[in-house]
Formats: sequence, C-alpha cells, structure tokens
Amino acid sequence: MHRPLIIVVALAVVAAGCSQQSSQTSPAGSVIKIGIELPLSGADASIGVPTQYGAQLAIKQANEKNLVPGFTFQADVLDDVVGSRHDPAQGAKNVQTFGADPAVLGVVGPFNSNVARAEIPLSNSLQLALISPANTNPTLTKGPDAIAMRKDHPDQIAYFRVCTTDDIQGPVGATYEYTKLGARKAYVIDDNETYGKGVADEWEAQFKKLGGSSLGHDHLTSGQQDFHALLTRVAGTHPDIVFFGGNSSTGGGLLRKQMPDAGLGSTIYAGADGISDNQFLQDAGPTADDVYVTVASVNATKLPAAAQFLRDYQAEYNQPVGPYSANAYAAAMVLIHAIGEAVKGNGGKAPTREQVLDQLRQTKDFPSVIGTFSFDANGDTSNRIISIYEAVKGKWVFVTQQNFTGAH
Repeated sequence: MHRPLIIVVALAVVAAGCSQQSSQTSPAGSVIKIGIELPLSGADASIGVPTQYGAQLAIKQANEKNLVPGFTFQADVLDDVVGSRHDPAQGAKNVQTFGADPAVLGVVGPFNSNVARAEIPLSNSLQLALISPANTNPTLTKGPDAIAMRKDHPDQIAYFRVCTTDDIQGPVGATYEYTKLGARKAYVIDDNETYGKGVADEWEAQFKKLGGSSLGHDHLTSGQQDFHALLTRVAGTHPDIVFFGGNSSTGGGLLRKQMPDAGLGSTIYAGADGISDNQFLQDAGPTADDVYVTVASVNATKLPAAAQFLRDYQAEYNQPVGPYSANAYAAAMVLIHAIGEAVKGNGGKAPTREQVLDQLRQTKDFPSVIGTFSFDANGDTSNRIISIYEAVKGKWVFVTQQNFTGAH
C-alpha cells in the first residue's frame, strides 16, 4: 500500500445533521461526525496517516463547498494501534466509541483486515456504516465467514469497501512474478494474520496453477524480529523468489533486510500492499531495491481527473499521497453522498443510521477518481484495479496496472 491514489472527483454531495444511534432520530443539530478509524502510530503510521489525510481532505472540502447549508461535517479520528502495530481489540473499542456518539453517522476504516474482522460484528449490530479504503481479505464480505460476522442483522450489510480483494490481488502478483520476472520456485512466508495469510494463500495457489512450485510455506510468530533461522532453512531449498504476505509492521521489511545474511540477497522478494509503504523502505534499507508489490488501487497520477486532488492534497499536507489516500477520500465522499441522500429522503431532517445504510446499499455508478463504481450485494466495489510497483533507490516506482472490472 504505497503510492497509487485515487480520489472521488468533486461531486454534488450533501449531508445531514446529527443522528441517533439505531433507529431513533436525534434532535436537530448542525454537526455530523464522520469517524476515521485507522492505524496512525507506530510502524503502521507511514501508511495509516496519509490514508487519514485523504478522508479529512474530503470532509474539509465538503464543508468549504457548503454542500449542506446549515450543517457541518466533523472528522472524529481514532487510532487502532497498540504498542507499535494495529490491534483488533482496539479497533473494536473504537467502533464502540463511535457507536455511543449519536452524531457519528458512518466510519471510514479500518485499514487492516484482521481489525475489520473484529469491527464488522459491532458495526452490523449498531447499524453503523463502515467503509474501508484498504481491507482486501475476501472473507470479510463473501462466504459463510462474512454471514457469521453479521449475526445480529445477517441480511443487512453495514460494511463496504472501495478497494478490490485478495482473490484478485494475489493472483495478479503471482502472474506478474511468474511471467515477467521468470520466477519458478517460490518460498512463501506470511504473518499469520487475516490479510497476510489470505493474500499469501491466493498468491501461492495462482503461482502453482501457472506451473511454478512452492518449496515451503511458513508463518511468522507475532512480534518476531529475528528471522535468521527461518531464512537459513529457506535458503536450503534454493528458491528464486520469496513471497511475503503481511505488513511492514509485522516483519516485511526486516525479513527482507536479513535475507542477505542467509545467502538470499539476490533472490527476488515480492509482496502485496501491506509492504508498499515508507516503513518497508526504511526497515529494508538498501535491500529494498528491486522488491515488487501489488496495490489494490489505481495509480491516480495516470488519471487526469485526479490532478486536482493531487494538487489539493500536496497543498494541504505538504507531502506525497499514500497508496490509499485517494481511496479514503472516495470512501468519505460516498459516505457523505449517502448521508445527503438520506437527508433528502427524510424531508431535510437528520437521518437515522439505517437510512444512511439504505442509501449506501443503493450506491450505483458513483463517480470517483478510482473510476465510477457501485457497491454490490456484499458491499464490495465494482471497480477492480490492481497496480504493481517496484522499489528503486528508496522509492516506490509505478510499473503497471490491470483493470478487472466486470471480469470477476
């Protein structure tokens, strides 16, 4: 996750005033809060903070345009990091905090899939919209696991995402590394978290389908920082590629940094968006060069419609966008739009959370810089774009992107 961006193009969005949790409408008020729930400190900060800024920029611009006369949007920001990395239990506490505030009509977040797994049941119970800019694990929205997480309202989704899923991302990476980099023998390592293991499994399955061989698949221990014994074992299998499923905060950069010590310095290293941040580049240092990653989002610099967003972001924060900054902007804008439609449907009065959810579920052909998208019956976006980046001299450099919209 670091460098592609997108943004919802300036839209005619509106929104409402305060709303009571659940089905009751609050007294008239002038402030609507939009929760932002992301990893904002520790090793996750280099990717979480730029994502936060994307959502905040959308909220700021909605207020500047006075899209809802008499009402003001306010960002309510909570960090889900405990110690140095994202924590599902803290994410759950944050959703409970949002749920207790009737002014919060929806939440942009979370970033990590294992945090989402802890938050979705609460969001569903509270009927509080949760829109992730970056969760990619397929089971959050598809299959029996997804239904089990919606036990209070199994037929009423409250969780949505504006990025595509790892059953697309993993295979895209494997195909690129097999066909373009010539990898044939892989060793797979993951951090044993929801996202990391999921994307590693998808990558491995596609790599073998293409004709490659998997020499082994290991899972890291939480908090592990010394990987020399593992890498010595990996070196003994003579792989031409090591694929890591996980985040920089769960060992992605340190694993790469220690590979030369085991004689694996020239071995291809690849991963997905969990290591596409500046933290990976910092942790891996010079060994980061020639690492390849996929990112579940479009590269906004290739889209003329994103030019204004990129200028606005740079002017506001004086730093480059992160890979999911524009996704967060898009998530905030689609939420604001849904709130506005709910206000209209409620005679100009503050809507309930359920009314906001009803509007989100009906989202069709919403214009954004990630492309025009709709939410399907599971809450997944119809826009499915994967970008590929290579680390070159301490920077993530765009290589290519593929659009799978309508193909999955």
